[in-house]
Amino acid sequence: MSERRFDIRSQPGFGLIALFTFFALYLPIAALVAYAFNANESLAVWGGFSMRWFVVAWHNTAVQDAAIRSLVIALWAAAISTIVATMAALATTRTEGYRGLTLKYAAINQPLMVPEIVTAVALLIVFSRIKVWTGYSGLGYLIMAHTAFCIPFAYLPIRARLESMDLTLERAAADLYATPWRAFRFVTLPLLRPAIIAGFMLAFVISLDDVVITEFVKSGGQDTLPTYMLGQIRREATPEINAIASIFLALSTVLIVAFFFINRRKP
Repeated sequence: MSERRFDIRSQPGFGLIALFTFFALYLPIAALVAYAFNANESLAVWGGFSMRWFVVAWHNTAVQDAAIRSLVIALWAAAISTIVATMAALATTRTEGYRGLTLKYAAINQPLMVPEIVTAVALLIVFSRIKVWTGYSGLGYLIMAHTAFCIPFAYLPIRARLESMDLTLERAAADLYATPWRAFRFVTLPLLRPAIIAGFMLAFVISLDDVVITEFVKSGGQDTLPTYMLGQIRREATPEINAIASIFLALSTVLIVAFFFINRRKP
């Protein structure tokens, strides 16, 4: 008697649950995007189709400053965290197992397990003392805070890729008289490149839309786009917020599509 292969899609109610899940996930997003084109100033009353709020957001100097600041912080944080995560992943995977390795995994991934508010308060305490000692209150603190938070997000895909690679690759390169640097450059790095790009993009998105840590660490006049939107919602919410959120959504979609085509590219 042949064994029947288990197929979750054949289970009773699977289609209904899947439909409800997609409905619950994407209906609010669809409503947000739709009301970004609302001619009315109300968030709940449709007043006809209009690009008005995209134009308003484009010419809003506060939005421009916050958007540029968000991109600068996200790019720096993603770049630094990806470099650190790559080095950490190499140090914890391209070696034989040893006592204490699990503890290192836990230490690197600790920010993922600790509530973000706890990390934000801890960073606030540390950076507030440094600000008092140095008198410096620039964007460097936000970049460092976002970097610390993004490292484990960049680390996960890079570590996963390295764990799927055989350790004998570098040993074979060494047998062919390659130095450790040349073995990394010509053997490890080309195989690791998609994971590094994935880690960078994940860290970039996490930094770009972070609110809690930014709200605690930032100084006056250092609003990022998410904290600016939060402040506007507290004052007077207009479809301009929907327009900004729709642009955020479009940027995320572009990043996902770009990563898909990068991974599809054949050597």
